[in-house]
Formats: sequence, structure tokens, C-alpha cells
Amino acid sequence: MTDAPSLITREEVMFFDTDAGGVVHNIAYLRFIETCRTRLAGQMGMNMREMVALGEVPVVVRTEIDYRRPALLSDHLEIHGVLDSMERARFWCRFEIHRPSDGALLVTSRQALALVNLKSGRPVRLPVEWRERYGATD
Repeated sequence: MTDAPSLITREEVMFFDTDAGGVVHNIAYLRFIETCRTRLAGQMGMNMREMVALGEVPVVVRTEIDYRRPALLSDHLEIHGVLDSMERARFWCRFEIHRPSDGALLVTSRQALALVNLKSGRPVRLPVEWRERYGATD
């Protein structure tokens, strides 16, 4: 993909992200990814407040995730996000969660998102300017 937008966000694992053993809950990784994806969307020109006002928002339609190694309480993490591909009505983002202190790759994930009309609940085509800027793969 030409000039695919990418972003790195940083998170510290908090007590509420973990179980009694200090290991991160699987759902916490999705929160870390959500933060990165939302900021990546902003970098792509998606202003969520404006999109809601216009009635068309990106919605996650699929998540694939592989948990490779556990993150632990107080770990500092880097979440790497990138626009992976774009189709007519959906796009894919890819994520990796790293622990820089030891270089460990903890999680890999891909998410498919569709642009959905809030009133009808139906998907709509992605804006032509997104497809022109980032290159559609379909």
C-alpha cells in the first residue's frame, strides 16, 4: 500500500488491566489496539465527532488476534498500527504490541472495519479520496 499511514502509541499496564497474578487480561489488549486505531483514523483524516454528526462511522466487523507472550503489571508497551489494505466498503488495520524493555512481540492483530450509515445500519462505500490516497486492493 502506497504511503500507508502508521502510528505508534504507548501504554503502561495498570492494575485494572491485569488479573490477580499481574498478567494482562485479553480484553485489555483490545483497548490498547482501540486507542491506537482511533488515533490512526485521525491521522487518516477521520474526525470521529464530525463523522458521527454526518451519520457515517467506521465499525469493527472482524478482529483476528494472536496472543504470543503475556504483558505484566507495570510493563510499558508500544502498539504499532498501520493501514494494511483498503477495499470498496471496508479496510484492514494491522497491529503489533511490543514490550521494548526486552524486545518481546506480545500480540499481533488485524481488524476489518466498514463505514456504516448510523441511520440505516448498512455499510456504505469508502470515500473516493481515501481509496485514491491509500490505494484500494480490490
